[in-house]
Amino acid sequence: MGVICVLSTDRTPGNAEANQAESSEFMPNADDKKTPRFTDFEGKTSFGMSVFNLGNAIMGSGILGLAYAMANTGIVLFIILLTAVAGLSLYSIHLLLKSSGVVGIRAYEQLGFRAFGTPGKMAAGIAITLQNIGAMSSYLYIVKYEFPLVIQAFLKWYLNGNYLVVIVSCSVILPLALMKQLGYLGYTSGFSLSCMVFFLIAVIYKKFQVKCPFDDYAHNRTVLGFNTSVEADPGGVKITPEGDPACTPHLFNLNSQAAYTVPILAFAFVCHPEVLPIYTELRNPTKTKMQHISNISIGVMYIMYLLAALFGYLTFIDKVEAELLHTYSRIDPYDTLILCVRLAVLTAVTLTVPIVLFPVRRAIQQLFFPNKTFWWPRHIAIAVTLLTLINLLVIFAPNILGIFGVIGATSAPCLIFIFPAVFYIRIVPEEEEPMRSAPKILVSALKTFTLSD
Repeated sequence: MGVICVLSTDRTPGNAEANQAESSEFMPNADDKKTPRFTDFEGKTSFGMSVFNLGNAIMGSGILGLAYAMANTGIVLFIILLTAVAGLSLYSIHLLLKSSGVVGIRAYEQLGFRAFGTPGKMAAGIAITLQNIGAMSSYLYIVKYEFPLVIQAFLKWYLNGNYLVVIVSCSVILPLALMKQLGYLGYTSGFSLSCMVFFLIAVIYKKFQVKCPFDDYAHNRTVLGFNTSVEADPGGVKITPEGDPACTPHLFNLNSQAAYTVPILAFAFVCHPEVLPIYTELRNPTKTKMQHISNISIGVMYIMYLLAALFGYLTFIDKVEAELLHTYSRIDPYDTLILCVRLAVLTAVTLTVPIVLFPVRRAIQQLFFPNKTFWWPRHIAIAVTLLTLINLLVIFAPNILGIFGVIGATSAPCLIFIFPAVFYIRIVPEEEEPMRSAPKILVSALKTFTLSD
């Protein structure tokens, strides 16, 4: 897991810094006469909006690669892995919520400080920053490469993807990222999720429209133009007899790419940096209510992930590509439905960026301004600096996705599995749960298994 996951095992005495918020960003009404705590903030975000925000934080570009992951593992093994990762994600959220309840802290970085002192806070802050900057970069890469194709198809003129990244960042992402509280983004999160539901419906519909095996669009046009003996459907897709081996799905299938399935699934369920900020802003917050929000969000995402992977895989079997929408373009790049789906996915990932940016700004506040109160110029400057950095990475570093793929394979397991486990062991007192109790034995096994991977 690299140095990110290496923490000192010496218990650090309690410190006043662990009991105070890194910023009054989420506590505008805190009493000036005492040090504000997260528990002093009166949240105003409803249960439904919190579900939308957490669901939007989970849902991202990873859904586009799940059909490819299923092709590399087979249907049964993929379902087993998907279920295991979703279950472990829910359990680690339970550990975070319980740890935060013991010490009265609702900040991921401060839990790290309470457990391991400054090294713990630094490790959590760095992991959150790397993970979420990687996620935001992947979203803007989709804007860079997909948006010009959509504009060209609908409007018949071309715009450079780099310009579109800057335009979208300045006109859509930045205004949303400047919101003072995460709860205000509930409506945009709900719209973003509806776009992904439209994507899922289109994937299911296409399964019954596209015949297997298919030929590429260029080959279809050649065949239809010069060889009338080939039977084809109106969409230009080749029709062949049933029972073709290329159209037989695999229940189990292990190949050289199967090893990437677990990191892909782990990346798809990373929402833990957003859990505690959402918990902070929840109206009448309780651990039980926040756990219900997490259960609903991850449960819905689990169903959407499974259906998107299953129907995408059954449509193309072994010919499915790492990015599902590219496979549809091989049949007909001007398919109106797929173009609308591309636009919906672009909208969804664009509206997800502000949600993912909030924890990064929070981590920066923790690392560099831990005792400062909320200040609009700093709030704006951090957002502008982050978006500028991400824009530069997307525009000038063509191979940055590979770099962040490595970062995602290290920071995602830390945030999902390792940190919640070790924080729980260190924070929950032995008087309440001894090390030989069933929960701590299970947590220790989870930590050991993840580190061994």
